[in-house]
Amino acid sequence: MEPRESWAALAAGGIAGVFVDLILFPLDTVKTRLQSAQGFRKAGGFRGIYAGVPSTAIGSFPNAAAFFITYENVKSVLHSDSTSYLTPVTHMVAASFGEVVACLIRVPSEVVKQRAQVSPSAGTFRILSHTLYHEGIQGLYRGYKSTVLREIPFSLVQFPLWEFLKDLWSWKQGHVVDSWQSAVCGAFAGGFAAAVTTPLDVAKTRIMLAKVRVGNTSRHVDEWWGSFRVSQWPLQNEIQSILIMTSALLGDRIRCEQGLCAELMGLCSVT
Repeated sequence: MEPRESWAALAAGGIAGVFVDLILFPLDTVKTRLQSAQGFRKAGGFRGIYAGVPSTAIGSFPNAAAFFITYENVKSVLHSDSTSYLTPVTHMVAASFGEVVACLIRVPSEVVKQRAQVSPSAGTFRILSHTLYHEGIQGLYRGYKSTVLREIPFSLVQFPLWEFLKDLWSWKQGHVVDSWQSAVCGAFAGGFAAAVTTPLDVAKTRIMLAKVRVGNTSRHVDEWWGSFRVSQWPLQNEIQSILIMTSALLGDRIRCEQGLCAELMGLCSVT
């Protein structure tokens, strides 16, 4: 990939990421509050719908830029030696690499943002300083593994489907798709991927809002983001925690306690 193309991918991905995240931020807040174990109303309801937006505004550009420049570079390296039937695999591998790199930037921003979203009375910078004081830098990376575990399946579904739909539409009409047609393909692919990975997204949210252990006692990361029954599980093994939480979300326990809709909470507002 030429340096000029790399810079174009970086700039275009970053600008697109900022616009999308800021425009859809209210829906993301609603999704986070629906997914929190304390419930939508206790998490703030429709109050302070832009709580946590500074974290998103700061993190969106480098996050999206890191993903797309990694995605495009890996895709260009793999695509040169791959045949047509391996193209979906190329997109999957490129998207996976992109997510691993982007999550290094996304997770700290996401942790602060989600904690602000479920505690609209507390400021973003107050939550950031409180997290650093009580948990250190590692506190900002709470949920990194669970985020990657969610984002990679999301990208494995979204990007190959997006590329396939663009190719199919281009073939049907006899020329490359226009920008709005690419957007339609992306919307369909992203919505389908979000529906498939919602249980993982719920588990990721609850891990980011969960308890930490200090000595022999268990206390909350912060008084602001409430009491979570699901967070009583130790988070020493994050992968184990997300598997347990996801199993619970898909199992009879959640269906009995909160109703079938708990499994798909936030689905309608996933961004």
